[in-house]
Amino acid sequence: MKLRMKSMPLAILQVVASGALTMAVSQPAFAQQKEEVVPQRVVITGSLISRADKETASPVQVLTAEDIAKSGYTSVAEVLSNLSANGQGALGSGFSGAFANGGAGVSLRGLTVGLTLVLIDGHRMAPYPLSDDAQRQFVDVSAIPFDAIDHIEVLKDGASSVYGSDAIAGVINIILKKSFNGTSIKTDAGTSQHGGGTTYKTAITHGFGDLATDGYNVFGSLELRHAEAIKLSQRDNQIWANGNWSDRGGMNLTRGVPNAQNSRLVATSSPFFYNPAGTGGVNNPANFQFLDPSCNYNKYMAGGCAVRDTVSFLQPETKNVNALVGFTKNLGDDWKLAVKASVFQRESENNRGVPATFSPTSFTGNTSLVPGQNPKIVNVYGSTVFPATYPLNQLGAPARLYGYIPGLDPSNTQRNKATSSRLVADLNGSWNGWDIGAALGYTRVKTSIDYSGYVNRIALYQALTRSTSPFSPLGGNSAADMAAISPHFNNEATDTLSFADVHGVHEVMELPGGTMNFAAGLSYTHKNLNAPSADLLAQGTVGNGGAYVFGKETNTAAYAQLSAPVLKNLELEASARYDHYDTYGHSFTPKAGFKYKPVDMLSLRGTYSRGFRAPNAAENGIAGSFFSFHSINDPILCKDGNPKTAGNVPAACNFTPAFVQQTTKDLSPEKSKSYTFGAIFEPTRNFSTTFDYYRIEVNNQINTAAGLPGFVPSYVRNAIFPVDIADGKGGTYQGTPSVGTIAYGTSGYVNSGGTTTSGIELDFLYKQKLGDLGNIKADLTFNHMISYVLSSNGIDYELAGTHGPSVISGDTGNPKNRAQLTLGWDKGPLAVTTTFNWVGSFSALDPSVDVTECKDVASVSGRAYFYGKDTPAGYCHVPSFMSTDLNVTYKIGKNWMIKGSILNLFDRKPPIDVATYGNANNLTSYNATLHQAGAVGRFFSLGANYTF
Repeated sequence: MKLRMKSMPLAILQVVASGALTMAVSQPAFAQQKEEVVPQRVVITGSLISRADKETASPVQVLTAEDIAKSGYTSVAEVLSNLSANGQGALGSGFSGAFANGGAGVSLRGLTVGLTLVLIDGHRMAPYPLSDDAQRQFVDVSAIPFDAIDHIEVLKDGASSVYGSDAIAGVINIILKKSFNGTSIKTDAGTSQHGGGTTYKTAITHGFGDLATDGYNVFGSLELRHAEAIKLSQRDNQIWANGNWSDRGGMNLTRGVPNAQNSRLVATSSPFFYNPAGTGGVNNPANFQFLDPSCNYNKYMAGGCAVRDTVSFLQPETKNVNALVGFTKNLGDDWKLAVKASVFQRESENNRGVPATFSPTSFTGNTSLVPGQNPKIVNVYGSTVFPATYPLNQLGAPARLYGYIPGLDPSNTQRNKATSSRLVADLNGSWNGWDIGAALGYTRVKTSIDYSGYVNRIALYQALTRSTSPFSPLGGNSAADMAAISPHFNNEATDTLSFADVHGVHEVMELPGGTMNFAAGLSYTHKNLNAPSADLLAQGTVGNGGAYVFGKETNTAAYAQLSAPVLKNLELEASARYDHYDTYGHSFTPKAGFKYKPVDMLSLRGTYSRGFRAPNAAENGIAGSFFSFHSINDPILCKDGNPKTAGNVPAACNFTPAFVQQTTKDLSPEKSKSYTFGAIFEPTRNFSTTFDYYRIEVNNQINTAAGLPGFVPSYVRNAIFPVDIADGKGGTYQGTPSVGTIAYGTSGYVNSGGTTTSGIELDFLYKQKLGDLGNIKADLTFNHMISYVLSSNGIDYELAGTHGPSVISGDTGNPKNRAQLTLGWDKGPLAVTTTFNWVGSFSALDPSVDVTECKDVASVSGRAYFYGKDTPAGYCHVPSFMSTDLNVTYKIGKNWMIKGSILNLFDRKPPIDVATYGNANNLTSYNATLHQAGAVGRFFSLGANYTF
């Protein structure tokens, strides 16, 4: 039976709501049967004051360790990626071109990873040194240990009044285990049905000491995880991972296949010489000389010399080693000291596909990016055409050399080791009527990257043209040549964050509804980012300059909060924070909220808050980077956008230009206003539902100027060298253009416009004991985006349900609807959990880059799927996607538990998305952020836990 995905959320709501209504009608007295217990007071994320009622004025979602384990996943990044509130701008591991290579981040409300604050145990963590888009700082959630987590709190509201900068869209607070007694050993192993991705994980936790009887607890946890890569070649029999679009009205983009985009001249399985001045051009076999007899002209033109991409990753290999040690000591008189030290290490490897190719016509140089210097085009070689006298050239005329450079690693290979270190001490106790909390911490993230697969073009062509023992295009070259042409090199970057914080909570007075509490505190935070570019990249020796950032920042703040239960059924809250930054000045952010309970089964709640994000070192420090995001037509060399027009340069049509990102010193902070209003309905102890409306207005946003509608770039051009020029008859000839090709454009950061998003979120929870039949539980979270408006240059662009803003991160798209439904059943030692993760359909258009017609959809990604043609209307829409995960656990005695899971149970394939560039490369056409489960396919795993 084929499920209509659009109707799924409505069907789920009807089923759950009808069950709840039945319970409410048939058991009216059930809600009144409350046990007389003293409620435990806890501090919820977004507040300084403990409370007995876990439902606050702000919506908070809690994922327990049990919830996380029953998901069937083995990494924190996988769990958080499926949050219904996670949206546009999220960062996953499937995007090989990400600046933050290897990292993963969450984007609540679709407002990017930079506006979602991630805390560990309520404290800040040093950001990942490699910023998203070389701009937005975020905490890499892929480095956090899975089995060390006690629970995760997701605050879906602004919280700058408590935490300061970045907490505009919300806060994710990852709470690690506080104590542990005994020994726990957990092991898991799994693999994908379609190959690759085999994962092994082992976790050992041991602790001793009881706080109540011994006055202390010490525990340690070690977690090892290894996930093998999933390669493109393991899925290239699938339509979404196959570059041949010829039967879909497009181009055959398979490596080594001649097509209209490459003017039928492309590196293939055999290097070959080509005479561009020969009669008949590419239609004359006499103009070609293949150096390897396995390929010839006819075979080449028929696509028979294609090169299969066996090196690109859909999901990179990762290795994690995580160690955590905790010590807690009762100091007497209600004082307690807790110290945690941890080292989380993640290794991953990624690349940009098959090895680099020869430069057939010319090499116009690289652009250096050196701190303190203007970008400069360097290492220009000029024409790379081989004369008729060249020993290997048998064509009797000057010839170009096409082919893959032999002996190289995959293009732009990066082996990334990220080590996150953290030492935090928390001191809590009571003094003179105040509940005191103090914390001191030092955190650091260090990335060590080994590079290979880059090319020194000057060394290459000097080796090819030397008179003795020249470099051979067929391979078998010396180690010395390879080291000079494609050197291996490395680089390190560090980001440190240290903090000190003290706050106190004091009972002020008794009110009709309870005790009024006041909290106040001070904090100090210092950040130091030292992320240079690798020298060979910075100097333009083996490629264009890499991203670099240097900067320091000191923030001091004072904050306060008031909680006032003015009536038994009405609670008011207010908080405010004053932050001072040594980089720009100060910000003041207030917040107010209420919770009103007119009847026992219904509560109303709402908040209003202001927030901010301080400019970071990548935006106003010493920084620079290259980026690209969409395709254009060269305004001079391809003026009408048609690669076949006489005089146009086909390579300058529908291509993706590079931009050099520059910093701006006098940036102001981004500012926000947030509103929430919701209801909590609890007709019985078994059923509860929350409904919350949200609206977030972000103004004064810091954007790259190139990403703004109406931006007119200033391009720096390469020197003029001969190129292929269209003859107007479907062919090309070699000629000298009027200007050089575009090397790069420049773009600074600007405070411009804003983003306003609104939506509703529903959360249904239903539990029921069925006696001998066991227990059931259903939990649904559903997020509907009403609007997402990007304002720029006085124009508003409605992007809800579109692919905009595509310039952000991995071009994830902006679906209006996301849902997660978890159904659980348990009886005795057996528990079965099924989770449905659903992403609604959305348009592939992006009005923010002036793509408003279906025929232009592929230009959003800059991919040449339909080069020179209109995109078929069928690709204007990205269909919905749902993965179903099944997890089964069985307890054997009091010590053992075995489990098994099947992720993507029905082996759903990812839908085609031609508007995204956020995946491996142009051989893939799926959305790696939203639909990665489909690329992995059905995944089986088994595990066991032993506790004693």
